[in-house]
Amino acid sequence: MTLPAIMAENVVKQFGNFTAIDDINLSVPKGCIYGFLGPNGCGKSTTIRVLTGLLRPTSGRVNVLGLNIPGEAEQLRLKIGYMTQKFSLYDDLTVEENLQFMGQIFGMRTNELNRRVSEQSHTYGLDQRRKQRVSGMSGGQKQRLSLAAATMHRPELLFLDEPTSAVDPENRREFWEQLFDLSAQGTTILVTTHYMDEAERCHRLAIMDSGFIRADGEPEKLMADMGVNVLEVQAPELRRLKEKLISFPQVRSAAQLGVRLRVLIYQDVTEPVSWLRQSCSELLNAEISMARPSLEDVFVTVTGEGRQ
Repeated sequence: MTLPAIMAENVVKQFGNFTAIDDINLSVPKGCIYGFLGPNGCGKSTTIRVLTGLLRPTSGRVNVLGLNIPGEAEQLRLKIGYMTQKFSLYDDLTVEENLQFMGQIFGMRTNELNRRVSEQSHTYGLDQRRKQRVSGMSGGQKQRLSLAAATMHRPELLFLDEPTSAVDPENRREFWEQLFDLSAQGTTILVTTHYMDEAERCHRLAIMDSGFIRADGEPEKLMADMGVNVLEVQAPELRRLKEKLISFPQVRSAAQLGVRLRVLIYQDVTEPVSWLRQSCSELLNAEISMARPSLEDVFVTVTGEGRQ
């Protein structure tokens, strides 16, 4: 049986009296794109730093690629790539020089290094920019260069910390296509994000909130198992209607989307549309329809944000 790429058992990380991550358990299969979804400050980046050995856990056990962390962190660094949220390469070097520098860090010899620079430049659409200084590149181009640099040494495991926070939707989509290519080649990828649509692309997903993992599984399964029905309502005075609906204990949350109100009703209400009409006289003739759950609905359901 193949061991997971990442195993974490009851991991806690404290900074003084503050608990950044609390009793984290993870099992990430090899070749999987595994996402961490959650707001800023929920513990995603701290978790990555513990898994890579950059931070020592306060308690718990971590094993990554068969190595015990942090004790064998030095051996691990040769097997992983790490792309940070903030661009961390050298603006005053060219694309080619940055890639050469990264390859030299990992001990590549001249022939292999030159071949790999050419391969990465072609793969990530940087062929025409090899001699360009990084300072003159766009955000999307810098992002592609960061991914090319992080994968110069063909890492078995790639950590991406909020990698698309500074790029437009088109570049985000292209970036994810490149991640799927890497996954198909056997690379395991752990990516943190606060974009709901991006998290839905992951093979598996953990939802983090206040240092805890609140849910863990395939996105479709998380949406199917969240224990609520999702209804969309079109009616006058949606703000007043929302305040009325969230006062009912049967309603998990309500949020306005344009001219519609998206209402999450617990599944023990067997006929949610009929119940909604009966509970609010102003909805007797309103347009009400059942809707497909989204990851945002899951997030609201499993965290404490449903009634905020």
